[in-house]
Parts: sequence; structure tokens; C-alpha cells
Amino acid sequence: MTVTHHVRVHRSEEELPREEQLAWKIAEVATDPVEALPEVVEMIINRIIDNASVAAASLTRGPIIAARAQAFSHPVSTGGAGSTIFGAELDHRTSPEWAAWANGVAVRELDYHDTFLAAEYSHPGDNIPPILAVAQHAGCDGRALVRGIATGYEIQVDLVRAISLHAHKIDHVAHLGPSAAAGIGTMLNLPAETIYQAVGQALHVTTATRQSRKGEISTWKAHAPAFAGKMAVEAVDRAMRGQTSPSPIYEGEDGVIAWMLDGPDASYDVPLPAPGEAKRAILDTYTKEHSAEYQAQAIIDLARRLGVARPELRDPANIASIVIHTSHHTHNVIGSGANDPQKYDPTASRETLDHSVPYIFTVALQDGTWHHVDSYLPSRAARPDTVELWHKVTTAEDPEWTRRYHSIDPAEKAFGGRVEITLADGSTVVDEIAVADAHPLGARPFGREQYIRKFRILAEPVLDAAEIDRFLELVQRLPELTAAEVGELSIIAKPGILASAPEAPTGLF
Repeated sequence: MTVTHHVRVHRSEEELPREEQLAWKIAEVATDPVEALPEVVEMIINRIIDNASVAAASLTRGPIIAARAQAFSHPVSTGGAGSTIFGAELDHRTSPEWAAWANGVAVRELDYHDTFLAAEYSHPGDNIPPILAVAQHAGCDGRALVRGIATGYEIQVDLVRAISLHAHKIDHVAHLGPSAAAGIGTMLNLPAETIYQAVGQALHVTTATRQSRKGEISTWKAHAPAFAGKMAVEAVDRAMRGQTSPSPIYEGEDGVIAWMLDGPDASYDVPLPAPGEAKRAILDTYTKEHSAEYQAQAIIDLARRLGVARPELRDPANIASIVIHTSHHTHNVIGSGANDPQKYDPTASRETLDHSVPYIFTVALQDGTWHHVDSYLPSRAARPDTVELWHKVTTAEDPEWTRRYHSIDPAEKAFGGRVEITLADGSTVVDEIAVADAHPLGARPFGREQYIRKFRILAEPVLDAAEIDRFLELVQRLPELTAAEVGELSIIAKPGILASAPEAPTGLF
């Protein structure tokens, strides 16, 4: 059961009791002592495994090297045991906000973990690094960690269901700051007043423009959610010290809704769990089989299928045009509707190519597979036959696919599209796909076996077999872990792996 909270802008002279503000409602959900359902616990375990998978695959990439160096330039802060960093030895720790930063970058770098799409877009697994970092520093056990992560997912998903940020060119991590702060509050058993203040600050400092996902996409794309997580940790620390935050942050006359979103006449209906209701939102989220924007997942599966069944489609000489009919978001954000010439540039950054569905469809069609590294290599992007075919691929918005994208019916909600390929001889090939193969309603839904397989494949080059087994054994006992065992919930790279990575550039710290 959910309760829908009507949220609107209030003029300064209007009285808006704190208990009626959205930030307070979020704090009330966070303080509800309800236990996590067994199926929610199982999915939280899956997502911790998933995050570790993509973090392992990223350990020697530039953004992670830089973020890790920044983190380790800060000693463990007072008041706790410190937090682990992916890849490092368990006793090599830093302060929790910097661990949230480094691990958040590692999780997001390859754009390869879980997603939830509704009025807004999100990667709810971004909640895990800051909540886990605080758990390790503060000595929380597995049960507390589970409850915190369940809250983080719940709040972010509920905000994403109701409030669009991208329509106003605000980056989606503005929903992550409040959700991570709320999750940390749950885990630490903080009072509603403290969580309310932390949510307010976390939102206030994590609103930023979507230029980080436009044009030539930079390495900040991986850092943006890590920054939101870091800010959430700092907001909780500040609120615990009795400090207050801008209020009402959502509904105020000069607040987020009035000036960053739909304006002074705007209102939203935000669904949140009723008192005593379990936090189930994580069950509505879905992970990625492929390292690319989520709206490209189904398109990759469709392209792989077509390339295997019709090998002649791989040759640009046989193709006049390829049009992918899809949702408004796919067309305008990762399709030709974005009007970004970089999406057709073979010298574009990896971050740009993983947001180019014309490129992604072309490579998956030609290769019959998708690889988180090989599919983005500059040599792969520059292959002449690929460039020629790639430039024949466009997208078009289809109202029906847009409607299905926004449907609240899980059986109808879709993130795919219909492809129409016109051959050189004038004949056509038409096929479509609604959801990715790995989606819960897809051809091969992900379960624990698939999450573990993904982890083993991505971790094997950088972790010893014994370390892979150690982590999997530990994480699958999550609810019963002691605080000491939560402190070991990380991954340690093979000897020499981190040392063999390029040297971290020098900064201020």
C-alpha cells in the first residue's frame, strides 16, 4: 500500500507545517522500523554483487584511478573505523565520504549496473556505495545495512516515478542525494528531524545541469552520482551535529520546484510507502547485461538477433537505411533526435558512444555480441564498414513506444523499439523488441546465477579466484553479517593490478 503525497509550491506567506513537507515525509519513511522482505533482501544481495562486478571491471580505468588517489589522499576521519575502497587491501581505508566518492565512480564508470526509468531516469544502485561506506565506518551490521539500502532504493524510485528532472535539463542525481541521505538515516536509526535536515541539504547541493550527458560526454558522467553520494554523507554528518538546511527545499517559493523544475504553479503526486508498509521499490528495478545506456539494452539484443539470423545486414553495401522507431527518451537522448553530431563521430569518447544508439545498434548487428571494452575501442569505432553503416542508422519517435515507456503496467512498460531496415534492392526487414533479454519479462531474466556469472566474468582478470569466492560467500550471508564482516564487504585486486595501472595524475590533495 502506498500513500500519495500532493506536493506544490507555497508562497512564503503561506503556512506549510514541516510535517506536510516532502522532505519530512521522506524522513518518516526512513524512520519506519519495518523489516525488509525476504525477496527484497535477495535482490539487495544481487545488486551488491552487480556493483562489485562493474567496479572490478573498472579498477584500472582513468576516472577510477584518479578518484581512488583522491580518496587515499585523505586519512580516516575521526569517529569511526574508516571505509574500504574497491581494489585495495581491507585495512587500507579512508574516510566514508571519500570512499563513497571513489567507489561511486567505480560503480558508474562503465554504465553497466541497475536502472529504473519512469518520469525521470536513475541508477538506484548508486545508493549502495555511500550507504555501505558509512556502514563500514560506523560499525553497522548486515541487518542495518539491508534496511538502509532498502530505503535508498525506495526513496529514489518513488521520486523518479513522480518528478521529472530531465525535462528541465537537471541531472537525475538530484534524486540520489536525498535517497542516499535517507538510506543512511535508516541504517543509523537517526530521528526524523535529523534525516529531514540531511535530505534538505543533500537535495540543495546536488542539483546540476544535464550538460554532463550531452554532446561530447566527459568523465564527469561517472563522477556525478559519486558526488551526490559524497554530499549525502556530508549532509548526514552536518545534520547529526544539529545544523539545519534550506526549508522547505521542495515546496519553497525559491525552492527546487519553483525555480528548477515546473515553476511556481507546479504540483506533483509522489507515492511513498504507508506506515508499516515494506519498502519494495528495488523489485521494480532492473540490471544491465550490456555496458551501455539502459534504453540501448533491448536494441543490442535485437541487433544481435538480426545479425545472426541475417548476416547480409552487416554489410553497408546491402543497406539503404535503418530507422529505429522508439520512445521519446531513446530518440532524443541517445538517438539522432539529440542532434549531437558526436553520436556519429568515430573519434568520440567512450562516454559519448555508450549514449549513441546508432553506433550501438551498428556494432551489435555486425559483431553479433557486445563487450564492455572491445565494442568501444577506437579501432572498432573507426572501422570503415562500421562508419558507413552507422551513418545510415537514425531514430524516430513513435508515440506508441513513448506511451509504453511511461506505462505504469509492468506487463506493458517497454524500453525497446521497432527497426525498419530498407535494403539496397528496395525490400525491407522489420523486427521489434519490447524489453531486454535480461529484463524480468525478457527472454533470459537475470537471477542470482546470472549476477554471479556476470561478477565472475568481469572480476576474473583482476581478482584472484579465492578472492572472488570470499566475496561471494560473504555477500550471500548479508543479513546475518556482523559489523566486522560488513567491514570486509569489498573486493581486493590481484597483487600488482593496481600498481600496474597508469600512475594517478597529481592534484591538490
